[in-house]
Amino acid sequence: MSRIHSRDTKPELIVRRYLFSRGLRFRVNVKRLPGHPDIVLTKYNALIEVRGCFWHRHPGCKVATTPKSHVKFWKEKFRRNVKRDALHEEQWAEEGWRVFIVWECELKPSVRTATLDNLYDGIVADATARPAAYGEGEDDGAGMLEAAEDPLEINHENN
Repeated sequence: MSRIHSRDTKPELIVRRYLFSRGLRFRVNVKRLPGHPDIVLTKYNALIEVRGCFWHRHPGCKVATTPKSHVKFWKEKFRRNVKRDALHEEQWAEEGWRVFIVWECELKPSVRTATLDNLYDGIVADATARPAAYGEGEDDGAGMLEAAEDPLEINHENN
């Protein structure tokens, strides 16, 4: 498992290249958000998780098989992965983020264009809504950047 990478995977790079080519700008693996989501589009208040079908147990996918050896280990490993994914999705939703999940099997060449076009349409569909900025919301500030003071609103009367 040491050769399994958690970032810059081929499916993730496919999604990032597509989004960039469509003019969307984003951050990758933002450490200040729970779970370090793969792609963060703050302008659209959206997070994108690119998940491998095997590791994250894509329901109904033929790739989401269980190895025949060490079955107990693998079942526990997969259970923890799915539980962690659900927790992160809940945390992001509580912070006001729109969450998009792209599965590895949805990026096969035969369905890639449709998947990516649907993703783009979903992201920009609600572009008129004001996204929550870092540091806003009912959160206690844990894991969020503090909003900087606007230099134009500083009172200069005493100078």
